[in-house]
Amino acid sequence: MPENVFGPSWRPPPATLELQRDEVHVWRAALDRPTEQVWGLWTLLSADERRTAKRFHFQTDRSRYIIGRGLLRTILSRYLKRAPNRLRFYYSPYGKPALLGGPEEALYFNVSHSRDLALFAVTRGRALGVDVEHVVSELAVQDLAERFFSPREIVALRTLPANLRQEAFFACWTRKEAYLKARGEGLMLALDQFDVSLVPGEPAALLYTYEGSREASRWSLHDLSLGPGYAAALAVEGHEWRLTCWQWPK
Repeated sequence: MPENVFGPSWRPPPATLELQRDEVHVWRAALDRPTEQVWGLWTLLSADERRTAKRFHFQTDRSRYIIGRGLLRTILSRYLKRAPNRLRFYYSPYGKPALLGGPEEALYFNVSHSRDLALFAVTRGRALGVDVEHVVSELAVQDLAERFFSPREIVALRTLPANLRQEAFFACWTRKEAYLKARGEGLMLALDQFDVSLVPGEPAALLYTYEGSREASRWSLHDLSLGPGYAAALAVEGHEWRLTCWQWPK
């Protein structure tokens, strides 16, 4: 089982990275960086990625996209021992990216970002998904839960004291999003078609899916501690894996 991630457990990465099949690595990186870093990462992007970057109206959004894609290439290149600008990607019919060709096929990854923070999850030979959300204090969490969560989750949220509902809502939301991203089916599976745990203090878990207990037991969920202002979760196929969290240098 993965070890729990509490407190300041994000470590600087070693010079040489190894990733075994029973390991999951998650990287945390800031998306607001100096102009010279943005330009350096721009040079790593493909022509398609550069065209996408140019479509952003606001400079902040454009820079964050460039940094996110450039860091993804840089991180994956460290595992693959290849130049970042030589990596090629393809996309599933639902938009989930994957590496194209060669030994990269065994390397699975997923990315999530919110405001100025990005997470990159990497493993070998198993599906995974990651989600991070900026916690909005004035959000009407009960109303949103009534629209998107399953009946079981709505009841669980209602029974909590008011001061715990925001934490429970974002725990539920990130766990559900991470699971959907791990499956890679986009919006084909509605958020109310499966249950996750959400009560503060309870372990993250996929409790039920409309496909039955075998599907629910196939996945493990794990919360990621990012500090105040953010909530995040990781969904990984299988249960026998070890988690390591890396902090990308500023």
